[in-house]
Amino acid sequence: MTMDIPFTRTRTPLSRPDDTSLSFGKVLTDHMFMMNYEAGRGWHDPRVVPYASLVMDPATSVLHYGQAVFDGLKAFRQADGSIKLFRAERHARRLNKSCRALCIPEMDEDLIRRSFEAIVAADHGWVPRAPGTSLYIRPTVVATEVMLGVHPASRYTYFVICSPVGSYYKEGVKPVRILATDTHVRAVQGGLGEAKTAANYAASLSAQQEAEAAGYTQVLWLDGVERRWIDEVGTMNIMMRIGDEVITPPLAGTILDGVTRNSILTLLRDWDVAVNERRISIEEVMAAGRDGTLKEMWGTGTAAVVSPVGELGYKGEKITIGGGQTGELTQKLYDAIVAIQYGRAPDPHGWMTEVKTPVEA
Repeated sequence: MTMDIPFTRTRTPLSRPDDTSLSFGKVLTDHMFMMNYEAGRGWHDPRVVPYASLVMDPATSVLHYGQAVFDGLKAFRQADGSIKLFRAERHARRLNKSCRALCIPEMDEDLIRRSFEAIVAADHGWVPRAPGTSLYIRPTVVATEVMLGVHPASRYTYFVICSPVGSYYKEGVKPVRILATDTHVRAVQGGLGEAKTAANYAASLSAQQEAEAAGYTQVLWLDGVERRWIDEVGTMNIMMRIGDEVITPPLAGTILDGVTRNSILTLLRDWDVAVNERRISIEEVMAAGRDGTLKEMWGTGTAAVVSPVGELGYKGEKITIGGGQTGELTQKLYDAIVAIQYGRAPDPHGWMTEVKTPVEA
C-alpha cells in the first residue's frame, strides 16, 4: 500500500462489472478506508481494509441523534491509463466544514486527502475506462459512542467507500423539469444548510416525492423565512442566465459551498462572463421567463456536473426555458469541466491530483 497507510487486501475479491452496465451507487468496490476517534486520543489508526458491514449497538448515538456527515468526489481514468482526482483538497476542506457544523472533531486535511488516494490506489482496477464513467468516492463520518443522551459523542468512525459509476447522461445532456415549493423548507439561517449532513437529505425526501408525483424531476428550494428567495435545486446548486449575466444565490449559510459551483464560477470569470452572486427571488425568475430574458438555468453538482432546466413550475404556472433545450453556455460549461476531468484539456487551476497506483495498474 502507498503513503504509509496499512493495507489489508481482501481474500474474496468481487467480479468487476462491465463499464457499459454501470449506473450510480449500485456496486461497491473491494475495500474501504477507516479511521477512528476517541476523546483524549484523537483520530487514529488509519487503514485500508476489506469492505465489510459496520456493526453497531442499538444505542449507538448516530442512530438517535444524527451526527453524520459525508462528502462525494470522483476519480477519473485518463487516456494514458493513469487516475486523477478532481479537486480533492477542496472536498477535504468541505468535509471538515461539515464536521464543525455537527460538533464532530475535525481531521487533518492532508490525511483526508491521503485517505482518498489510498482507497483509490487500493481499488485502482475498479476505476472504469469507458467514456463518461468514473469512480465515485464517498467519505463519511458517524458518531459511534454507545449512549442515550443528547450531547456530542466522544467516539466517531470515519470511512471511505467507492462505487464505479456510469455516465450521468447516457444519451447526452438532457433538460429537466423542476417545481418551486413554498410549502417545504430545506434550510434556514443558523441551521445545517451549508453542511453535507444526513439530516439535510432526509428532510428533502417528502418534497421530492411530491414533485415527482406532479411530473417534475427536482424541487427548487426557496428560503425558509420569506419563502421567496431561491436557494438550491434538489441536491444541487442553481444558476441562471438572465440577459447576459449569470446569477447564483450567495453562500450565506443556507446553501452548500458546491465544488462544482466554485469550478463553474471560476470558468465563467476566466471567460469574462458577467457573474453575480446575489439573492434572487422566484418572482424575478418567473418574470424573466415570461419576458424571454431568462435564457438558461442549470443545476451544478458532482454527479451530473451540470443539469440543464427546461421547465420551471410555480403556483400552477409553467415557464419553458430556452425552448426546453440545453443552452449554449450550459453545454460549454459541461464540456469544459469534463474535458479537464478526463485530461482532454489543460488544467490551469491545478484541480486534478494524480493517484500513485501499484505498478500492475
